[in-house]
Amino acid sequence: MDTSYLIILALLLGALAATVPVFIVLFFVGLAGLGYFIGIDPMIVIEVLYRSMDKFALIVVLFFVLCGNIMTTGSIVEKLIKTANVLVGSLPGGLAMAGILACGFFGAISGSTVATVVAIGGFMIPALIRHRYPEQFSIGVMTTAPILGVVIPPSIAMILYAMVTNVSLEAFFLTGFMPGLLIMAAMSLYAYFYCRRLPDIDLAPKPSPAEVFKTLKDSFWALMLPVIIFGGIYSGLFTANEAAVVACFYAFFVEIVIHRDMKLTQVKKVVVSSAVTSSTLLIIVAGASVFGEYLTFEQIPGQITNAVVSNIHSQWIFLLAVGIILLLIGMFMDIISATIILTPILYPMLSRFGIDPMHFGLLMTVNLGIGYATPPLGVSLYIAGTVANRNILYVTKAVAPFLLIQLGVLLVLTFWPDFVLFLPRWLYGYGG
Repeated sequence: MDTSYLIILALLLGALAATVPVFIVLFFVGLAGLGYFIGIDPMIVIEVLYRSMDKFALIVVLFFVLCGNIMTTGSIVEKLIKTANVLVGSLPGGLAMAGILACGFFGAISGSTVATVVAIGGFMIPALIRHRYPEQFSIGVMTTAPILGVVIPPSIAMILYAMVTNVSLEAFFLTGFMPGLLIMAAMSLYAYFYCRRLPDIDLAPKPSPAEVFKTLKDSFWALMLPVIIFGGIYSGLFTANEAAVVACFYAFFVEIVIHRDMKLTQVKKVVVSSAVTSSTLLIIVAGASVFGEYLTFEQIPGQITNAVVSNIHSQWIFLLAVGIILLLIGMFMDIISATIILTPILYPMLSRFGIDPMHFGLLMTVNLGIGYATPPLGVSLYIAGTVANRNILYVTKAVAPFLLIQLGVLLVLTFWPDFVLFLPRWLYGYGG
């Protein structure tokens, strides 16, 4: 291996271990590689940064971030939780199931795991503890269920993967529905059997049909948001990019005019907050693009591809090996940075092993999504720990059984590509 590669790798890992912000690490390590080791005029970085930002697909990310902030400021999130609770709240573990379903509802609008943890976990963890659910169980389920924010579309990670690989975003979105439902079902079943043997838990009374109807009626406008997003996309009324804008205008209209839970004076605060969050994402994209340019000049993706292909001959062994690597990377790097950096490296290998790009993209998203709840740097662990006032070790123990469930689901998705690709094939005639 070239000495320069070892130096770059040492700089990258050392800076990350020192908790230097990811975008700074990627930018300066990439700049050092381009300017010092390759000898390219550093001014090329200006062009690289411009090209990385000048992508129409990034508009989707910005508007879905805004939509998520509108929902958390108004009452849409509260109504989604009430709907989930009236559907399953009377079952053993029903409130936990309601939290899982609420993460699915919210994920189908926001596209972000962090936003889902803050919006749903921040509300549900105290509620579960208040209803005498075990604290460790409560923290565990509401720290891991928000993975649905990146699995169920629209997903920011999916948008970035589609941007890098040029796969159809509308078709790629469809790969997330079946896995998302499987994760929700598996975690809900665990909650049901775990809580069935706990007699002290406060169960909600079984709602009457009139109460169910009243809750659904009250939540109608909130529930219509994902219907409008996906109905519009797959009916051909508008594209995925346009859907994000439509969702924002719809959410603003519902919260200000119909629910009247958002004041016009709050609009500026919501927009500014969304701009700050979006800027954070774009800075990471920019930093990753500089590092990616270094990888491209050194032809590192091609070298890695040749090394892997010469040593691994089985599609399944390749998927398992890459899956383990992605799980480890997900422990240290956020999904945005990892998707932008790793996709150009891994994507060229797929054709050599006959792996469908959409199947692999979904596996990559789930792998890295699990990283949000794995130590040492899983963001969800720290958010949940702050909500429950518990340290990282306690939260890590709490999430362990749920991570095992999600890893089991990941194995199913890895070795059953037809399950992942069922909807794209059915609706689009996608042939892989």
